[in-house]
Amino acid sequence: MEHRPDPDELLKNIQSEENKRGKLKIFLGYVAGVGKTYAMLEAAHQRKAQGVDVVVGYIETHKRAETEELVEGLEVLPRKQVEYRNVMLFEMDVDTVIRRKPQLVLVDEFAHTNAPNSRHSKRYQDVQEILAAGIDVYTTLNIQHLESLNDIVAQVTGVIVRETIPDRVIDEASEIEVIDLPPDELLARLQEGKVYVPDQAARAIRKFFRKGNLTALREMSLRRAAERVDDQMRAYMQTRAIQGIWAAGERLLVCVSPSPLSERLVRTTRRLADELNAEWVALYVETPQFASMSQEKRDRVAGILQLAEDLGARSYTLSSGNSMDSVSQTVIDFAHKNNVTKIVAGKPLRPRWQEFFRGSLVDKLIHKSGDIDVYVVTSADKPLFPTDESPLKLHSPITRYLWSLALVAAATAIGFITLGNMEATNLVMVYLLAVVIAAIYLGRGPAIVASMLGVLVFDFLFVVPYFTFAVSDTQYVLTFIGLFLVGLVISQLAARASEQAEAARQREAETAELYDLSRDLASSVNLDAILNTLQKHLEQNFGRTIAVLLPEADHLVVKTISENLHLGDEELAVADWVYRHAEPAGRNTSTLPAAQLRYLPLRTSRGVMGVLGVGKPESANNDLSPSQRRLMEAFANQGAQAIERAQLEEQNRQIVLLQSAEKLQNALLNSISHDLRTPMVAITGALSALDENYMELDEAARNTLIENARSESERLNRLVGNLLNMTRIESGAIKLNLEPGDVQDLIGTALEQLGRRVGQNQIKVDVPANFPLVSMDFTLMVQVIVNLLENAVKYSPNDSLIDIIASMHDTTVRLQIADRGAGIPFEDLSRVFDKFYRVQRPESVSGTGLGLSISKGIVEAHGGQIRALNRAGGGTILEVELPLDK
Repeated sequence: MEHRPDPDELLKNIQSEENKRGKLKIFLGYVAGVGKTYAMLEAAHQRKAQGVDVVVGYIETHKRAETEELVEGLEVLPRKQVEYRNVMLFEMDVDTVIRRKPQLVLVDEFAHTNAPNSRHSKRYQDVQEILAAGIDVYTTLNIQHLESLNDIVAQVTGVIVRETIPDRVIDEASEIEVIDLPPDELLARLQEGKVYVPDQAARAIRKFFRKGNLTALREMSLRRAAERVDDQMRAYMQTRAIQGIWAAGERLLVCVSPSPLSERLVRTTRRLADELNAEWVALYVETPQFASMSQEKRDRVAGILQLAEDLGARSYTLSSGNSMDSVSQTVIDFAHKNNVTKIVAGKPLRPRWQEFFRGSLVDKLIHKSGDIDVYVVTSADKPLFPTDESPLKLHSPITRYLWSLALVAAATAIGFITLGNMEATNLVMVYLLAVVIAAIYLGRGPAIVASMLGVLVFDFLFVVPYFTFAVSDTQYVLTFIGLFLVGLVISQLAARASEQAEAARQREAETAELYDLSRDLASSVNLDAILNTLQKHLEQNFGRTIAVLLPEADHLVVKTISENLHLGDEELAVADWVYRHAEPAGRNTSTLPAAQLRYLPLRTSRGVMGVLGVGKPESANNDLSPSQRRLMEAFANQGAQAIERAQLEEQNRQIVLLQSAEKLQNALLNSISHDLRTPMVAITGALSALDENYMELDEAARNTLIENARSESERLNRLVGNLLNMTRIESGAIKLNLEPGDVQDLIGTALEQLGRRVGQNQIKVDVPANFPLVSMDFTLMVQVIVNLLENAVKYSPNDSLIDIIASMHDTTVRLQIADRGAGIPFEDLSRVFDKFYRVQRPESVSGTGLGLSISKGIVEAHGGQIRALNRAGGGTILEVELPLDK
């Protein structure tokens, strides 16, 4: 069997080779002091010796003499100074590096956190921007800074590393070089003060530099490097169709929740995906309880999903009911739809008795998983309340609990009023009513309080012996238990129904908002209307200030902006960065977080259409919830598509105009070349005959040739005049010399100019006596009448009658030239005044198609109208209407 290279892998490699993005090399160590910076500087000197342009963007020598000696001989770029709390901090100047444009730049401490108010919060983001500019980067990194290993490092060393980088960053590195040093040698270097300054060495040894810790970290770095080599070998074999044992395709799904255990689940799934060389996704199932969830938990869910994305996963959020059955079924359905082979879930940390009543998600997943493997992950550090919530923690504001007490008090008052008229056991229904009211209007917590308090009050006040919790009749024990359990069930059902109704209302509201936006954008006829619609919907639904910026002449221009919002040069610079890098930036992001607005790229399949700026809420300082963020992204996507549609329509309109102009030019060339050539040929022929055969020709022949030459020259003059008039009309250069003119003189002058071109046709003029003078440019209007009469003569039979009729109509006068020709098809009546347009007829009639178009331009310049009508009984009427007040 023939083994061919994988086309997808080949395409991926070709694209990566063609990409102008710089290459990243990481010098990876397991702890500080193994010699990463030293090795990087040595490699830089080797590259410089090979003729590579090398500069130092940022190096931390820790005042080690041997390291400082290696820096000598390399160009060191100036650092950027950042003042923070009256302390001057030094950071790498990204703009200086990009402007310098070296072939290779050295950047130490890849996982470093930048000073506040820097462009990016992390140095690895600075490096990514440098790489995007086509510059290669050498950098250093310790294994404990890898995000997926953060929990394991904390478990092994007892130290939580705060500065971490996403695994996807190291996955994108072109090369990883492990800098290894045995732990004993490293400890010896530490004792000699070659790692940190001597006064910090003792504390470092006690806190972190223990031999067991170093050995574990060393193993992690070597394992990570081995995994990278294995990945590269598989890619090499696959692209070259080398036979081997290939792992079956796996796809992992990790289920996350607001629980602190979710971070461990995400990191564990990332490591498992690396081992299996598999894709993985993170899924959060949003239940109706999400509406009543605290802001802290909502932010935690958003943070966990962001962590999964940083580690290379795709994150999804789906809606479901409250029950474990509904949640588990949503997870299983998603897994089957996306070909998931393994599900990773957290071990239940609540007591077993709670699982008995509420159910266990893990049990449900295992029961429904079928051929999907389920991995259960636990945590060694169990909090007192693993669900991040005490069972006695209040679910509602304190005022609701006070209202539940008031409901119990009201039920008690009813009991005292009816105490002699009904059995005490019947009062149970009154307390149940209070529980139901509390569950519907106050929530689950107040309803449970009302149920418990109702049992106690009923026992204390209405059961013998009174004013004590003792019970003389054992049947009341069953009553108490029934009242309490029924109250709990009712409160749970009512609260769940209320939460589901609220969730349904929210989903309905989101759907309605998206529908309204889509409808309004679809009905927007131009770009300005689209931008105004987008701004209106965003302001109404999110209560935030909005700005939309679109590119013009290689820079962004504010197209629409909320009232009282102003974008300074710094804000425009942030928006420009977002447009050029197609990544969010600004407020509440890790890039330029000091900006006033959060900027989002308006992306479509064709690229970035513009930038959307979103300000702070008017009434609160908290950020958008995950559901609001998804809705805003949907708004931005629809807006981007609408902007793209408007731009495509404008481009299409320009293309149509260009095509029309090209068609017009072709028609002009074809028409003019023929019409110019015909009289020129006749003139040239007549003059040549006179020149060559003058003596042989008699007087009559010579006169005939001269007359033909004069006639054709007049025709050529009219043609050139028409072209000049058309040019003046289109350029707006035509100027009217308005004076009162006599219509009878106008017609007479036109007939005189027309002369013998009337041929054998008869002209009948009908102008009423005492016809008023009309304000006009006499010369131009004579040209109009000549053009209309010439058109009537061309398309009328010989010896036919052409009528010229003048009439008054209120504040206008009308001049009609009516012939008895073949007429004009109905569909062509409105087009005969277009440039170069000629009605298609079996017989060929000479002409350029400019006469009627010129006449239309002159009449409209007078404020009048010109139209073509079919004449009753056959023929055409060309009608000119001029105002009397001109």
